[in-house]
Amino acid sequence: MSTHVAAPTAAPTAMFPAAPGWLTLSAAFGDEAPAIADRDDLVVTVAPGAGHGAPACFFPDLATIEVDGAHLDSGVDPATVAPHRVGDRKRYRTAWGLLTHECAHAKHSVWRTPDNAPPGAAAAAELLEESRIEAAHLRRRPGDRYWLRASATNLILADMQANNPATAPKMTTHDAARSAALLLARVDGGVLNRRETAVVTRVVTQILDADTLDTLREIWREAHRTADDNADAMIDLGRRWCEALGTDPNQPPPKPGIPGNGQSTNGTPSPLAQAVASAARAVSRAVATDPAPTDPVTQALEAAADENEARQDAHRNARAVFNRSGKPPAFGTTTRGTRAPRTSERTAARQLARALNTAGVRDRTVAKTRSATPPGRLRMRGAMTADAQRAAGTVPTAEPFTRTTRATVPAPPLRIGIACDVSGSMSAFAKPVASAAWILADAAHHTAVPTTTASVIFGYHVRPITHPGNAPPRVTEFDAGDGEHRIDTAISALDGALDLSRPDAARLLVIISDGCFESITKTPAQKMLDRLRANGCAVLWLQPDEPSNEPMDGATVHTLTDPTTTARAIGQAATAALRATR
Repeated sequence: MSTHVAAPTAAPTAMFPAAPGWLTLSAAFGDEAPAIADRDDLVVTVAPGAGHGAPACFFPDLATIEVDGAHLDSGVDPATVAPHRVGDRKRYRTAWGLLTHECAHAKHSVWRTPDNAPPGAAAAAELLEESRIEAAHLRRRPGDRYWLRASATNLILADMQANNPATAPKMTTHDAARSAALLLARVDGGVLNRRETAVVTRVVTQILDADTLDTLREIWREAHRTADDNADAMIDLGRRWCEALGTDPNQPPPKPGIPGNGQSTNGTPSPLAQAVASAARAVSRAVATDPAPTDPVTQALEAAADENEARQDAHRNARAVFNRSGKPPAFGTTTRGTRAPRTSERTAARQLARALNTAGVRDRTVAKTRSATPPGRLRMRGAMTADAQRAAGTVPTAEPFTRTTRATVPAPPLRIGIACDVSGSMSAFAKPVASAAWILADAAHHTAVPTTTASVIFGYHVRPITHPGNAPPRVTEFDAGDGEHRIDTAISALDGALDLSRPDAARLLVIISDGCFESITKTPAQKMLDRLRANGCAVLWLQPDEPSNEPMDGATVHTLTDPTTTARAIGQAATAALRATR
């Protein structure tokens, strides 16, 4: 029939792949073919050079499908495919789409061309068959649309021989009609959309008048409604196709590569060939961005891989920030020096430590157990039941003694990370944040609750103010005059140093900023923030009392009219996070 439906006399390609992985791939594809084609007699071969000269091919009489291994996506080891997991198929979506298309032929290409069929009408019917079987397949398995789209570009370019300049579509009536049948008919079949094929529609309309194109559209829509075994109807549609184009249905169609009016023979692609290539690129771009079908197992594996990668990045950034040795950055994100803590700061640290101790207190859990022997409180009902069992000559199973135990629940550990913006607009917060960072670090060493804090400033660079697990003897002060915002690195470094993404403690991330960041750092920072919140980390956003604030989504925003209350706001959020953790 078409370039990828073999003639009855055709024989499958004898394949001897060098790599045994191709046998594994063929077997894996073959195991899934019965569900797609609704028949269990298919043999699938996937290997380089298979496909009978096309990307893929179906042999009706031999119930065999061949897929050219050249269309396996680059970087995919054929021995590693696991198509039984739906989510794994997107790694080799083109090859899987080719298999899906051929399975559609195996299910729906039931009719055969009669021996006495006019050659031109038969060729037109076989052309209409491409969109007909895909439309029928989508009515049966609508979830396969993504895979048919993934292979559409390869099939269309192969059927139109568009990759060869000598046979690429020319500005002829025959090539315009063929382009319409292979692209525009797939729009009505539900595979492609009008936006992707708009340029083809425009060029085809220039070659064929609008009335002729409407007639062709009526024919392929009728083909989409034709039964799988109705050969007479398909040949009749092919005859009508030839009549609409003004060609003789008793004559075979012209061979590819014959130029028409307006087509140069110097090798320059025709406007129609350029339109087909443009549509193919549009489909490829859309498929690359569309979400592929998946399954819970693959989703869990991908989520675990993403989480592991994020944690590795966080630990790498934490080492770069907190374990940095050598000279400080040549410019920007500077510290002024250190000073002794004031009496008010020491008092605030002690008060915060007491508040955290109080917040960490948990009610004792009560557990009641029963036993056949003391100790415990004797229940008369249980004792009478035991006596009755003994009198009956059975082994007593009653447990008349009840014991109540009360256990103390340990307070969860607390981890607090502070990131302060040191751009010029945040200069009023430089001293209060330096004070708050010291207060939290000192309070952490005076609590019964295991508490770890760390603080960083971010601007042109990310620099530590307090280190995890250390109680600094002096307050580190810093400047605020930078012009950039490395908020993404700051969040990642605090996560890596404090394990803010691990749900085994009460966790709090505090960001002090107006949120006016560059998109190149704000976009990845938002993803990090979403990940922390999804893992149960509380996020407090302290912002100045200004109308231009742009806090990131998901954070609890608190506006500070007085920067000196920064430490109090952080302490209240820390105690709230500790109380909320069970």
